[in-house]
This record gives sequence, C-alpha cells and structure tokens, in this order.
Amino acid sequence: MKLKALVLAGGKGTRLRPITHTSAKQLIPIANKPILFYGLEAIAKAGITEVGIIVGDTRAEMQAAIGDGSKFGFKATYIPQEAPLGLAHAVKISKKFMGASPFLMFLGDNLLKEGLNPIVNDFKSKKPNAQILVAKVPNPQQFGVVEMKNGKVFRLVEKPKTPKSDLALVGVYLFDSSVFQAIDHIKPSARGELEITDAIQWLVDHKKTVIVKHIEGWWKDTGKLVDLLEVNRLILDMLERSVHARATVDTASKLEGRVVIEDGAQIVNSTVRGPAIIGKNTIVRHSYVGPYSSIYFDARVENSELEHSIILEHAHVRNIRRIQDSLVGQRAEIVRVNSMPAAYRIMVGDSSRVEVP
Repeated sequence: MKLKALVLAGGKGTRLRPITHTSAKQLIPIANKPILFYGLEAIAKAGITEVGIIVGDTRAEMQAAIGDGSKFGFKATYIPQEAPLGLAHAVKISKKFMGASPFLMFLGDNLLKEGLNPIVNDFKSKKPNAQILVAKVPNPQQFGVVEMKNGKVFRLVEKPKTPKSDLALVGVYLFDSSVFQAIDHIKPSARGELEITDAIQWLVDHKKTVIVKHIEGWWKDTGKLVDLLEVNRLILDMLERSVHARATVDTASKLEGRVVIEDGAQIVNSTVRGPAIIGKNTIVRHSYVGPYSSIYFDARVENSELEHSIILEHAHVRNIRRIQDSLVGQRAEIVRVNSMPAAYRIMVGDSSRVEVP
C-alpha cells in the first residue's frame, strides 16, 4: 500500500503572537530546527514520497523553507487554503492531489517522539478506513476528544465543555478515500469550520472501520509558549555534545555537559551549560547560557544570563541580569542601559507579554 501525506501548515498561530505576526508558527525553531521539519523528516523516514502542504498567508515563507521537498526526500505540492476553514476543509481541498490514494494527515505544529513508522505500518497491515491517534491529557476540553465503548470508537467531540473522556486526538490521522465522502456530508460547526471530528463521526455512524492507536512516548502540540519551551527541553535532552570545527571557544570559556556549538559560533569568556545549543554565527560573550536554552543563528548574547529559553535569529540580548522561561523573537533587542533617569523603556507589539521584577 502506497500512501501520500497531507501536511497542514496554514494556521495563523494566534496563541503565539506577536512572534507569529511576522513568522509562521510551524517554522519557529525547536533546538535550532523549525518545528515543521521534524514532521517532514518523519514523513520521509516512513517512506512517503508525495506530500501535499496546505498553506495560507505564509505560503511564500513555507515555500522558501521547504522548496520542492527534495532535501527531505519527497516531492512537495503546495495547496492554498483561502482561509482557516477547518481541518476537514483542508482535507477536502486536497482531493485532487490525493486521488484514490490513502494518506497520512499531519498537523505541522505537532511533534511525536516515536516518529511515524509504527503508525504507518499499523495502518498498512490493518487497512481500516481511518486510523486515529489518541493520548491521555489532563485538559481534554482543549482538544478533539474520543469516547470509546466496548473497545470501539463511539463518539468524537471537538473541544467539549464537559468532556466525557480524557483521550485527545493527536494531530496525526490516516484515511482512505472514504473520508472525502464523509466530508461531503457534514456541515460547518458553530465556529464556521468543517471539523475533522464530524467527518470521522460520519465514518463511525456509517459502519466504516475506524481504529484507535494509543501513542507511546510523548506528543506535543506546540501552539503555546509553555508547550514550545517544554518540547524544546525534550528535544535538547536527546542532544549529543558537538562543537563544530569552525566554531570558536576561547580558553576563558567553559562548556559543561551536552552542548552543541554550530558552525561559526563564538563563545568568549562565557559558560554554556547543557543541554543547550548555540546557532550558526551566534556570539556569546561574557555571559552564562544555562540548561534547556536554544539560541538560533546570527544572534548576540553579551554580559547576560539566560536559561530555559529560546532566542530567535538576529536577536540581541545585552547587559541583562537574567532571562528565563522566555521566547525572544527574531531581530528583537533586549538591553539594559545606564542612562538617567532610570526607567523601563519598552516597545512591544500586539499580544505581547512582559514581566518585570
């Protein structure tokens, strides 16, 4: 059985503003690699060679990052979605691309520790009409929820106010072409979207074979800052120590534990304590970079301390006593100055949050 894949990368990322006012949420780096790339690499490892990518307002950015897909090992086809009208709508507009092929649908801001091979192999061997992934969560009201009865899927509810189950739909689905028939028979929900839960419910109600697979290992939906930092921590925990041959670490500096220093980075009179990763051509000078920190390319950290944080490209942090549990956007500047009168001088965008002591 040959599968295609459908990757959803058109969301607006409202929960991560202001970062996503200027950048696609799926391209925010986790351990210095865009979130989306982890999923694309897993799709290629599962042997899938044709991938449709749903894109929205950030289409140009997505195409620049992914290209024709050859660097991942597949052929990419871009499918524009005029507005975020629901997951089932994204499937609906991919019908021409899919043809009669079964396919894997992957939400571009999700990460799975176990990869996709076991899931894809299970689908190929059992040949159901749909296979859905679930995980137990403490806050099911924030997800599509699956209710089971006698070991079978009974009901699916999108973000229920009073959940009757703690089994959340993980952002990975496998379907055969019957899902298009299901989508043709559902109507938009109260929020104006075609819900994938309604399409799967139609399959269940019409006696199609819908099976559940409980994921092993961790799964993360990276839609919020706390989730980004958590998955960054999980990925960094798998690092192996590496210092690129063209990186510079002076004799006054210390690298402690599992630290990655990328091409052209400079560590000057500083301590980097792992797990941590310092990006290409980034400079860390007279500073401390603590565990679970990722600094992307061409950034500067000077006379500062940071820990458990993500710093994006071209950002500049200078003379700051300590940054922790933070996400600093591309080209952002955080500096302490000694001019009088002493005051906080802040320029922040819409939906920003700033905490000060």
